[in-house]
Formats: sequence, structure tokens, C-alpha cells
Amino acid sequence: MPSRVTIKDVATRAQVSYQTVSKVVNGQAQVSNETRERIWQAIHDLGYRPHITARNLRVRASHMLGYSWRPVPPDQFNPILDKLLQSMVEAAEKSGYHLLPFPCPPDHAQIQVYRELIFSGRVDGFVLSSTNLGDQRIAYLLDTGFPFVAFGRANPEWDFPYVDVDGAAGLRAATEHLLSLGHQRIALIGWPEDSLTGKFRVRGYLEAMQAASRSVEPSWIARGEHSAQFGETAARQWLDVPTAQRPTAIIALSDLMAIGAMNAIQERGLEVGKDIAVVGFDDVPMAQYLRPPLTSLRQPIWEIGQQIVAMLIKLVRGEPLEEPRVLLPPRLIARASSGAGVPG
Repeated sequence: MPSRVTIKDVATRAQVSYQTVSKVVNGQAQVSNETRERIWQAIHDLGYRPHITARNLRVRASHMLGYSWRPVPPDQFNPILDKLLQSMVEAAEKSGYHLLPFPCPPDHAQIQVYRELIFSGRVDGFVLSSTNLGDQRIAYLLDTGFPFVAFGRANPEWDFPYVDVDGAAGLRAATEHLLSLGHQRIALIGWPEDSLTGKFRVRGYLEAMQAASRSVEPSWIARGEHSAQFGETAARQWLDVPTAQRPTAIIALSDLMAIGAMNAIQERGLEVGKDIAVVGFDDVPMAQYLRPPLTSLRQPIWEIGQQIVAMLIKLVRGEPLEEPRVLLPPRLIARASSGAGVPG
């Protein structure tokens, strides 16, 4: 059986003293970026792990919970994650913890951030959001056995605690709402194929259409970036189709894309909710103040934030979770954007 990798092995590989390695992993060393990267690369190559249990006997718990998210472009907004953050901050403080938010880079460098926070003892656990298939953050934390709870799902074979919104149930409800109003040609503005959350939501739309014996033309599903601009672009392509063939209703996987679709419809001199129905997802605060007000699916974000933190604190304290995988349904908020118009 191979011997356990030690801090001295890392120091030899990185060509520094073991004291320097120790200070770097504990966030105490002032060294050049080149030296820091060389040390973390050596840690990665050798598979070094500090003796966390022994260290925790010497170092008190930080009472800090790390929260990472993937930043959005500066010209966009994400009120859902903002509300999640507020909820988690409140829940953490009630239990004597604090939240340490940090942006997670979209490449391999993200694992280095987690390593440094774990090895330095600066956090007791992590909250993850914006998860996806093959999420290397989840894979790494499962491998290390460090406490975390995710807002979102990932690979079905991975066993980890999460709280998520049942997007499939939400899109079924939205599609059934439009079908009940008499719409048969219902289009969908979605995210790229590699979005797991997007796949769940599209599945609900397809299931509802199939249950109603309504066929779905491939051209009725548009996939692209999460932006109002793409929502406009997708809607315009359907508006160019002859009236007797074009969709009479549009569901967007976010309110932001739904707003883009509404703009495109109104630019053509058509009335949202009468000529073409529009439904969004998220029910952002501005949705009710649009003209017309936007029908949308409201996520129980505040409840999710509270539940995630409660679960994580239990894991940090070594307590079992009664329900490690929680799926909550969104609620359809019907407004005028989907309302009066019934297609002929």
C-alpha cells in the first residue's frame, strides 16, 4: 500500500520549504503568484490532503459558510440569486454562522479556490448554485468529503444533498395553462442543450404537449443565451411565419427572455395576451409592473435559501439529514400576458 503523501513531498515537488507550503494552504503566506500556483499544482499532482480531522482539533470552527455562484455579465441581472443570498444570510446568522460569498470562475481555476478555502480552514461548508452535469465543484467536494449543499442538481448517479425547483412541473403547469385557453401552437424559448436546468424545464413542456396530443414542431423550440436579446430574436423568427402557421403562445425559460419576446411582439404592432400569449419563469419583482403584466412561474426562493442553510449546518455539525434531496414546485402566477387571447 503506497504511503500517504506528506507536506514535505509537496514542498519537494514545488521546490519550496515545507513551511512555505503550510503557510500557503493556510492562507498565511505572502508569496508570488508563480510560487503559489506551483504549490497548488504540486498538491493537485500528488493528491495531497491535509489531515483535516487532526487540524480541526487544533483550530476552532470558522462558523463561515462559503457560497459560490457563476457571475452574470454586467448588462444582465439575476434577482433570483440575489434573493437566495438574502435568505441564506438571514438563516445563517440566526444559527450563529456567517456567509462568505465568492464568485466561481468558469474554468479549472475554480477548484483551486475551494482547495484554498478548505485547507486554510476559512469555511466549514459550501453552498453551490448554478450547478450542471459534470460539475467539477461537486465532484471535488464529494471526493474530499467536505460538507456542501447545492441549489440545483447534477449527474443522477452522484449522491449529494441538494434543494432544487421542479422545473418540469413548472413548465407542465405553464403549458397546461395555455392549452386550457385554447392554444395549440405553443413555442418555447430555452437555454442551450448543455443546460441541465433547461433540460428539466423543456421536458415538462414536451410532456404536457404530449399528454394533450399536441405535436411540437422542431422550429417551435429556440435555444440560446439567457438574455432579453435572444428572447427578441427567437420571437421575431416566429412572427415572420404566416399567421395561420405561427405559434399563438410563447413560454420562455426566464422572465428576462420573456420580456425580450414581448418587445418583439409589440414592435410588430401586436398585442401581448391577445394576439400572442407570453409566459415567463422566475416571477421577478418587475413582472407584475410590465405592460401587460407578465404571467410567470414563481420559485420559492426564500424557502430554498432557508432550507439549504439549515441542511448545511446539520452536515457541518455531523447530524444526519432526514431528506437530503428536496424538490419544490414553482407556482404559476397568471396575469394578462397570457390572458384574453384565444387563437382561432
